[in-house]
Amino acid sequence: MAIKLHPVSRGIPGGKVASARVEGEPGKSLLSSPTSSGGQPAGSDTYKGWLYKWTNYLKGYQRRWFVLSNGLLSYYRTQAEMAHTCRGTISLTTAHIEVGDACHLVLTSGGRSYHLKATSDGESQRWVSALQQAKANASHMMHQSDDSGDEAPLPQPDRALTQGALKTLASKLDDLSTCNELIGKHGTALQRSLSELEDLRTATDGTDKLKTVNERATLFRITSNAMINACRDFLDVAETHSRRWQRALQYEREQRHHLEETIEQLAKQHNSLERAWREAPSTHPDGGERTQEGDASDENEDTEFFDVYPVIPPLTRLTVVDHACVPQDSGSNNVQLRRVRRSRIPNKPNYSLNLWSIMKNCIGKELSKIPMPVNFNEPLSMLQRLTEDLEYSDLLDRASRCESSLEQMCLVAAFSVSSYSTTIHRTAKPFNPLLGETYELDRLDDFGYRSICEQVSHHPPAAAHHVTSQRGWTLWQEITIDSKFRGKYISVMPLGCIHLQFHSSGNHYVWGKVTSTVHNIIVGKLWIDQSGDIEIVNHRTKDTCHLKFVPYSYFSRDLSRKVTGVVADSEGTAHHILSGTWDDKMESAKIVESSRGCGGSEGKQKTLYQTLQPKVLWKKYPLPENSENMHFFSSLALTLNEPEEGVAPTDSRLRPDQRLMEAGLWDEANAHKQRLEERQRLERRKREAQATQGFQPLWFERRTDDSTGESTYVYRGGYWEAKDRQDWSQCPEIF
Repeated sequence: MAIKLHPVSRGIPGGKVASARVEGEPGKSLLSSPTSSGGQPAGSDTYKGWLYKWTNYLKGYQRRWFVLSNGLLSYYRTQAEMAHTCRGTISLTTAHIEVGDACHLVLTSGGRSYHLKATSDGESQRWVSALQQAKANASHMMHQSDDSGDEAPLPQPDRALTQGALKTLASKLDDLSTCNELIGKHGTALQRSLSELEDLRTATDGTDKLKTVNERATLFRITSNAMINACRDFLDVAETHSRRWQRALQYEREQRHHLEETIEQLAKQHNSLERAWREAPSTHPDGGERTQEGDASDENEDTEFFDVYPVIPPLTRLTVVDHACVPQDSGSNNVQLRRVRRSRIPNKPNYSLNLWSIMKNCIGKELSKIPMPVNFNEPLSMLQRLTEDLEYSDLLDRASRCESSLEQMCLVAAFSVSSYSTTIHRTAKPFNPLLGETYELDRLDDFGYRSICEQVSHHPPAAAHHVTSQRGWTLWQEITIDSKFRGKYISVMPLGCIHLQFHSSGNHYVWGKVTSTVHNIIVGKLWIDQSGDIEIVNHRTKDTCHLKFVPYSYFSRDLSRKVTGVVADSEGTAHHILSGTWDDKMESAKIVESSRGCGGSEGKQKTLYQTLQPKVLWKKYPLPENSENMHFFSSLALTLNEPEEGVAPTDSRLRPDQRLMEAGLWDEANAHKQRLEERQRLERRKREAQATQGFQPLWFERRTDDSTGESTYVYRGGYWEAKDRQDWSQCPEIF
């Protein structure tokens, strides 16, 4: 009986450890590498396989595809979903792993328990071993991260190299651990065989036992050699990266010291400019008298100020910009001041509420007629959400400079898609504006536009919006919201048209909006989807763009949240292909050749396009830090409800229930919300009793559009002039 050596890959570097397999006993190995059902070896970096996960009492346990990688356990409905949709992720760093009876195991993380079930005891044990090993590795990596001190994070390439080195060291350490176990195992077997050999009495028995001792001695020698090689590899890697990390650490210390000196100098300069502003002539840029409060505290010139903002009133928070570019004048101050916008709001409190107790009697009703507590709102009104469409107004600034109307159409299409990017995590409902409520956004100083919205109708809810930009464009729209609650989901259908006109070319674009659907209203995690078609028409050149928002489907292999489009001229000839997702980016590719294909549905032929390399039209900005605790607001959304002086008394910023909700006082906000809604009902009854012609908006009037022939609300003017005069005598008292 001959002995052959077969390499074993589980945790052994370079296959240097071998297992002895005895011929005549196929499949029997002294070393084995168990795998899960459809999975990978438990000792590899990634462990995959099928498990049953408890969902709810209606569906019970459901089969899910689980992937264990880098200390995270993720699960999917199918293996194909790994490319686009993750159903959930469990961090094993702080997770508690509990093994139950009958192949059950329970993972508890973040106050939530996940009940899982394997198909056999063996598979369950393999998963438990893999989970415990992954948890130990994740905890070890976290401790290493904690021990690194307060040094600034490494750049992306250095971070990738560091993570790769740590991963290599962890792999080598695992090799050493495996070799140590094998040495102990084979050493014990060798000692037992030697003891048995000493007790033998006959020569025949001695021959067989001697052969066994030789086999085990061979295994012991191979494993020892592997142990030595693994130690040498581990030492080489550690020494190589240790020298590199020492150099990187020294460099980071020097950079930190230099940065601290720079910040100290900037703080002193900021303090000097602050003092110069206070000591300048007392006339404020807006014509009013400036107070001298705080001058006494600045007498000590050696005092260092690292945060000078608290000494300035909250509504006049200012910063110094471009002071070197202001013309010098002996009779005026050479410091130009501009407001600093806020970058955070109070964290959202964690209040629980039984949604079904409120919604069960509302199935089939229009959403705007359902009395909802603020628990389901976000601290913005629908007028502010409408204004948030201007998050990527720079696309229109670029479009206004385009000489080609077709390229301009591509940018307009990207702008129409970008307005949905802020909704990906925003499943909360905005406040329904009161009739006559307004919202202004004056960003002439940084973005070059002014925006004014007004609620022109309550049933159905409709808002009119007008934006004028100094950078060559004007946008206006009237949007009516039609919404239905269907039990499992809520559909929001915006009705109306958006108009955009460029001043230099006169190009007039018109388009609509798609349907927004919020899923899992009663059970499960809320998620939002956009679906439908948008047809953009340039009424001057008759160019068109057809955009298709592909609805999410469990059975589709397409990219989630996919958007496709074709830009065509007045004769219907396609010139550009648009593609991307409404939550990330849009690209355009110029068509160089088109041909008719075959295989289309319903007997229609497909058109095949050959294009140039696509270019990015729009890319979503990253969300601010801690946005998950601030309603997932974007940078612009965080500033929309910031208090401002001089706005109309009907402005959404002055709405008390919305302001209290933003501050986290939800009980008080609910009380004010009920008061405002009851007051609005009384006002409606008064108008009906007096048989008047109904509510007339203050800043908008209904006209017929020359291009489309439709009747819509357009801006009549006068708001900004009234603001300059601070004459709000026409405004109703609605709050």
